[in-house]
Amino acid sequence: MNSWVLIAGAGIVAGMMNALAGGGSFVSIPALIAVGVPSLAANTTSTVALFPGQLTSAWTYRDGLGPVGPVALRSLLLATFLGGVIGALLLLRTPLAAFDLVLPWLLAIATVALAFGRGLGEALRQRWQIRAPTVLIGQFILGAYGGYFGGGVGIMMMAVWSLLGDRSLKSFNAPRTLMVCAANTVAVFIFMAAHAIRWPEAAAMLAGAILGGYCGANIGRRAPAGVVRVGTLVVSVGITLIFFARAYL
Repeated sequence: MNSWVLIAGAGIVAGMMNALAGGGSFVSIPALIAVGVPSLAANTTSTVALFPGQLTSAWTYRDGLGPVGPVALRSLLLATFLGGVIGALLLLRTPLAAFDLVLPWLLAIATVALAFGRGLGEALRQRWQIRAPTVLIGQFILGAYGGYFGGGVGIMMMAVWSLLGDRSLKSFNAPRTLMVCAANTVAVFIFMAAHAIRWPEAAAMLAGAILGGYCGANIGRRAPAGVVRVGTLVVSVGITLIFFARAYL
């Protein structure tokens, strides 16, 4: 019973984090591992459990969808889908022992993205601008990362897109949400076909994530953005350090 409470509770917290600032996988994956789910299965199960919340977000932002600079939304979707297929298949091909060693680095990448992604995109835009073909190549790579792990991938996408020209990051929210959802849609179907999901744990976490997403959206309207950001980063850094210690000490 304590295991199920932990899984559902982690789903609530992960749903709240995703609604507020992202980074829900920093809670969902460790919770699943803590109750005995192998790390690779924890990753696939977490992806499925948090997926409905991403669908809801994508639907909420639908009115803001449109091209990203000169890049058509359809082209971005195609690159993301193809990348997501590659990433999900690569994950299923990764030996469990190897994934245990890779996971801390994936968490570290996601932490850096959460901490510096938005500011980095703005800073780079002052020195460089890129064209549509480069964006599509980057989108394919990020789609693969999203299908494989996905932590912080939405912020990475906005950082790349910001190099196209002078456009506010807020205007990227709708396409960013759709692209993250697209990469995970492909991954979810591939994981289901490969029977790589722990369904009882996924169901418990999914229920918690729905509640957490609702609560997080309401908290987000009132909580100062700085407080939310700092709290998310504290959790991200702490979990990342724990997993480095677990893998290498």
